[in-house]
Amino acid sequence: MCFVSDEPGKNPGDNGLGGGGRTTSQLAAALARAQKSVTIQSPYLVMPDGGLELFAGLIKKGVKVRISTNSLLSTDNLQAFSGYSNQREDLLDAGIEVFEFQPYPRIQQQLMERYPKLKEKSPVFALHAKTLVIDGKQLFVGTFNLDPRSANLNTEVGVIIDNPHLAQQVELEIERDMAPGNSWNSAEDNPDRFAPWGKRLKMTFWKWMPLEDIL
Repeated sequence: MCFVSDEPGKNPGDNGLGGGGRTTSQLAAALARAQKSVTIQSPYLVMPDGGLELFAGLIKKGVKVRISTNSLLSTDNLQAFSGYSNQREDLLDAGIEVFEFQPYPRIQQQLMERYPKLKEKSPVFALHAKTLVIDGKQLFVGTFNLDPRSANLNTEVGVIIDNPHLAQQVELEIERDMAPGNSWNSAEDNPDRFAPWGKRLKMTFWKWMPLEDIL
């Protein structure tokens, strides 16, 4: 097991909003060693500089890359989602499989003991886990979102665990969240169309704002 963490104030602002950090570099190095598969769950999905190129390179080597993230309907952060929306076609064109979580997934009754009492006012479900599984053998769990803010600004922390049994258990849970009825496959559908027009309009507004470096 390897504990990874950033230094407080990892970005003093001398070189703008780039620069990365120890967590970013160690995760990138772990990903670069992938041989078969990469399975990620991140509530926010905005590729930082070099991220798309890293994953595209893995796919060209035959590595299967899947990402589970929130849909427009389930997200709690329209600004972050607007960054993902601007990149979505590039992600899919690179061969990344993206699954967007539904706000009322089939598994909600299974996950919520209080669901019968809340049934008349069922809460919106959303992803907030930050996990990464490499080759079904190595697992990362921590605070790192797949976005520029985590890569360059926030002080992040986590653990990289070499444990195939634990890694495969977590991967199965992510695969359950990606399954039909729990998520939409972005390559086969346009999940945005299920959102109310007001939320879509707000997201379109944020797509035009120059926010990518701080999302």
